[in-house]
Amino acid sequence: MHLKSLSADVTRISDIYAREHGIDRDKAGAGDWALLKLQEELGELTAEHLRMSGRARGTADAEALGNEAADVLGMLLIYCDRVGIDLETAMARKWLRWLEPENVVF
Repeated sequence: MHLKSLSADVTRISDIYAREHGIDRDKAGAGDWALLKLQEELGELTAEHLRMSGRARGTADAEALGNEAADVLGMLLIYCDRVGIDLETAMARKWLRWLEPENVVF
């Protein structure tokens, strides 16, 4: 699974969901809705993590934790698409460059 292909699929699914539920994602400007949804999904991931680690009430569920992590990634991909971030390029620039021999520190 490639990141650009995954991003395109997730964005398409989000477009279908918004259309079917009458959600206007552009009221406050480009990317605003996606960033707010990303924050919401991160809160849900945090809540599930707390349940899994026994620090919140409720039933712990490993599948739910994975689902919430997928929601966070999905919303991050949608946000990047909406504001024009090429996430593959940004990851290479910010993170993956440290794997280059000239940047490895021992």
